[in-house]
Amino acid sequence: MNRLASVEPAAPFAAARAGLHLALAARRWDPRLYQIATLAGLLGYGIWWLDLEVLPETAVAIIASALATQLACSRLAGRGRFDPRSALISGLSLCLLLRTGSLGLAMLAAAVAIASKFTLRVRGKHVFNPTNFALVAMMLAVQDVWVSPGQWGSGIIFAFLLASAGGLVVNRAARADVTLAFLACYSCLLVGRSLWLGEPLAIPMHRLENGALVLFSFFMISDPRTTPDSRLGRILFAALVALGAYTVQFWLFRTNGLLWSLSVCSLGVPLIDRLLPGPRYQWPPTETSRPGERSLV
Repeated sequence: MNRLASVEPAAPFAAARAGLHLALAARRWDPRLYQIATLAGLLGYGIWWLDLEVLPETAVAIIASALATQLACSRLAGRGRFDPRSALISGLSLCLLLRTGSLGLAMLAAAVAIASKFTLRVRGKHVFNPTNFALVAMMLAVQDVWVSPGQWGSGIIFAFLLASAGGLVVNRAARADVTLAFLACYSCLLVGRSLWLGEPLAIPMHRLENGALVLFSFFMISDPRTTPDSRLGRILFAALVALGAYTVQFWLFRTNGLLWSLSVCSLGVPLIDRLLPGPRYQWPPTETSRPGERSLV
């Protein structure tokens, strides 16, 4: 009796402690907040210090178009509440990568990016990274849209800072494995090619000291809503993207190999998820979320 009496009062404390852990997990920082802050800082750095070819009014138009499309699609879908975080990430990413002389095309690209999240889905999961899809679709559809891979320069100091900020984001989003796997595979391919051709190692190192590559690795391929669910699947996916980018650049001799490769390889993610299943990633619930409500974005 005494032992039972001593165990029973402890049960409520154990339950309360478990409830506290769940509450703290639910209230943890959303990784999208880190990503928004980092991308916004990069955009400000690019406009004011690097003098990128993006006007402040164009950036405002892109972000406004992304938010407006997110609101409209949320209302039309009739599911979930308006959440600006995902739209802000897509809008800021387009500001950093998209180049066009037409304000209308820039706003259209933002609308295409957000709309793709609601229309191109397989078993409730995005098929494409929204920014990647918008860039590829616009480059295929019109000629007055392009991406400048070398606009960020190749300074190793800036690349290191960008990687450090991106590392924080992918670790919070539990997708550091796909980023590290991609960088490892892509680096091996570049170094191996130079060794095979007898080139000095300074050449592949120069190619890797590129802000656009780091931006892609930490903020696009690491999207937890479009990467495979299992860790083994993500590593396979990263290797395929790296091989595809290498093929586009050095065999097909086309620019933007990273973007083309990611868009094509994303089509195989549903198959990878079927062959190598894993737990589906969900964004942390917000304070305004209903119990059991799942994020659509």
